[in-house]
Amino acid sequence: MSQRKATVDEIRQRFDNDVERFSNLETGQTAAVDSRLAIELITEAAALSTPHATRLLDVGCGAGNFTLAMLDRLPKLASTLLDLSGPMLDRARERVSAASAAQVATLQADIRALDLGVGQFDVIVAAAVLHHLRTEAEWRQVYRNFYRALAPGGSVWVYDLVESPTPALHDQMWRAYGEYLIGLGGEALRDKVFAYVDFEDTPQTLPNQLHWLREAGFTAIEVLHKRTCFAAFGAIKDGK
Repeated sequence: MSQRKATVDEIRQRFDNDVERFSNLETGQTAAVDSRLAIELITEAAALSTPHATRLLDVGCGAGNFTLAMLDRLPKLASTLLDLSGPMLDRARERVSAASAAQVATLQADIRALDLGVGQFDVIVAAAVLHHLRTEAEWRQVYRNFYRALAPGGSVWVYDLVESPTPALHDQMWRAYGEYLIGLGGEALRDKVFAYVDFEDTPQTLPNQLHWLREAGFTAIEVLHKRTCFAAFGAIKDGK
């Protein structure tokens, strides 16, 4: 195990240097289990639960893959793209602007240090990003900020790496994930992915995250999919 976790600047630098891979869905999401399915499930759930949506926030947008998929469902969405990486944001803006006539804004920031305002968004998507949070206090605060930033009836959708609360099942999940990575690129890929997960990431359990969504104020919470140590889930803010 790593003796320390990566700093924000170290995480930013890795993504600054990997824009091309993340600009292609076939290469940018392969290390995440069922990523294509998660995109389909999340975008469909967002469109069905928030059909009136006109304002999207994509947290940790990368090169814009989830926003592009959302625009296929809700083409009039004005998009706010948030990421640590400037080069990722540049590529995401380029791709999203080419796909939609709606407004596109970018924010280069750490979600922990950003005031999202009140009722500013109808849909929030956070894909493969929240595992970079460190403490439970940070997770709780981010989910509270999401709830506050959503308009009544808005929804938030998360796809991310998760831990298991049961040690024996945790080991089984990571063995299965390792086998998945070996199938993609051999033991070298497994070891590379496991090394940067160990250095960069602090995933939380799915039960914890569902609890923190409720704690933040959400009452309608949905688990869309879970396989090994990846899960897609979300919540809808009361419309009153």
